[in-house]
Amino acid sequence: MDYARRVMDDELDGLFGEVPAIAIDGPKGVGKTTTAEQHVHGLLRLDSRANRTAVDADPELALRRARPLLIDEWQKVPEVWDVVRRAVDADPSGGQFLLTGSASPSPGATAHSGAGRIGRLRMRPMTLVERGLTEPTVSLSSLLTGRRPGLAGGCEMGVADYTQEILASGFPAMRPLSARARRFQLDSYLRDAVDRDVPEQGLAVRKPESMLAWLRAYAAATAMTASYTQILDAATPGEADKPARSTSIAYRDVLTSLWLIDPVPAWTPGGNLLTRLGQSPKHHLADPALAARLLGLGLDALLDGEGTPIGPQAGTMLGHLYESLVTLCVRVPAQAAEAQVAHLRTRNGDHEIDLVLIRDDGRVLAIEIKLATTITDQDTKHLRWLSDRLGARLLDAIIINTGPHAYRRPDGIGIVPLGLLTT
Repeated sequence: MDYARRVMDDELDGLFGEVPAIAIDGPKGVGKTTTAEQHVHGLLRLDSRANRTAVDADPELALRRARPLLIDEWQKVPEVWDVVRRAVDADPSGGQFLLTGSASPSPGATAHSGAGRIGRLRMRPMTLVERGLTEPTVSLSSLLTGRRPGLAGGCEMGVADYTQEILASGFPAMRPLSARARRFQLDSYLRDAVDRDVPEQGLAVRKPESMLAWLRAYAAATAMTASYTQILDAATPGEADKPARSTSIAYRDVLTSLWLIDPVPAWTPGGNLLTRLGQSPKHHLADPALAARLLGLGLDALLDGEGTPIGPQAGTMLGHLYESLVTLCVRVPAQAAEAQVAHLRTRNGDHEIDLVLIRDDGRVLAIEIKLATTITDQDTKHLRWLSDRLGARLLDAIIINTGPHAYRRPDGIGIVPLGLLTT
């Protein structure tokens, strides 16, 4: 099969020639190894027992391979991190090492963080653009310039198409599968994570079904700010003797280390322009297909409005999963554009912005997400509220929806179908 370029390739093209070592983090199956292989000559797979045994005995063996060198699943032998760091100290020239990992090693497994020597990039599942479904016309990087470019283009995708893409997954190997095989593989992925990957991270799970129940509750809180106590309560309905809150935190931490949960943090701007903001993150799994599978929701069920969300925000489960798909499709190009991604919600919930992209200078692009083909004045109220408070600090404001056309409203707010958004 021909390799389909990812947004990560553009990042590596721009960075790896100057940066001596880059670690690519992300969940299993996201495509890290395949993408990294396009940029190297040598390959050391540490998920191979033979390679792992040899390098475990003498981590310096890694340096004998041809460079640029990819060290795959480096966390299996964490000492190679320090070997690479020392090699970079001795020779800081660019383009020497790529390291890919599906988990963070346990604290203290490496002697040094690698700061200043080893850069880090996050790789996420495939966006709609990377899936090759549409001809996008709206550039996220151009929206981040603040020039408020004109918006144009048509998109034939509708609500049913986006729903199908939620279920189809952004894991490359799963996309060619039939629906039945994909469901089987998603179930296996989740089960392997709980049965094998979590214990490898040092967390003993006495009852794997309890952790899967917690994951199902977390999936029901997708794109919401439910507390971890609420998630734990939802995972243990009717149980008088509930697990301690520390159990929920332990689950969260280990699944974060496996890159399986990917929450969007709350935005906390400096100064006095915005006050009384919520601090809770918005919950997201690495791929919305995982959330849909955990909840047992297929195409018809989602389109029929089935599924009960957990959290303070209203809406259908499809609406929250659509927001998760949009968030994935925004986060990938935002990283390439060097913008941070957060969300905004006032403590009393009277105003919220689904996504806020923050440039290094503190200026922001505000994004609202609507599972709707048409946009009314009511849909723009939170963006207008934010514009009144930020003034020139607001670069642009857009609503991502499921409609057929990209355009700007008379008030300047952009309307962008998800299928038209690109880097």
